Amino acid sequence: MIVSSLKDHLLVAMPSLASGFFNQSVTYLCEHDENGAMGIVINKPLEFELEHVLAQLDIACGVKTGKQPVFKGGPVQQEHGFILHRFEQRIFDSTLVVNDDIALTTSIDIMQAIGRGEGPSQYLLALGYAGWGAGQLEQEISENSWLTVPATAELIFDTPRSHLVQIAASQLGFDMNLMPAHAGHA
Repeated sequence: MIVSSLKDHLLVAMPSLASGFFNQSVTYLCEHDENGAMGIVINKPLEFELEHVLAQLDIACGVKTGKQPVFKGGPVQQEHGFILHRFEQRIFDSTLVVNDDIALTTSIDIMQAIGRGEGPSQYLLALGYAGWGAGQLEQEISENSWLTVPATAELIFDTPRSHLVQIAASQLGFDMNLMPAHAGHA
């Protein structure tokens, strides 16, 4: 059983996660309960843009829309798209409302709306997600693998991806450039 939910928080990878998928990653937690956690990595762009994904789905899009980056959302189900977006009272076919301002949608209707220029005002598309089994995330946090930061829509959608690790950590007064690769326990 978890002490408190970290849903609607950012997980900032500590320097101890220097190798592997989560190296220098920031993950937005969409779910966290006694069964585990699920989140989307929001700062690892792929080599292609949204127009590529929309073309694969036979959805036309405008030039501005098509130039949006697509992110590596996590190591699980990398062939599936997850759209993290501002919640604006429109519910798509498969939407998880995380809070009053942020939602996660996995259905094709949001992609069609985005292609038409009728999608959410702010969004990001990620392929795949990050998942943890019951107690796994809590164990990783106790091992100093993650810094937890309360999320805001501004951090998620407005912060330059290349500076997100540092800016998110600075919300708690940490300078990630000064963090040692291996931390101990007092």
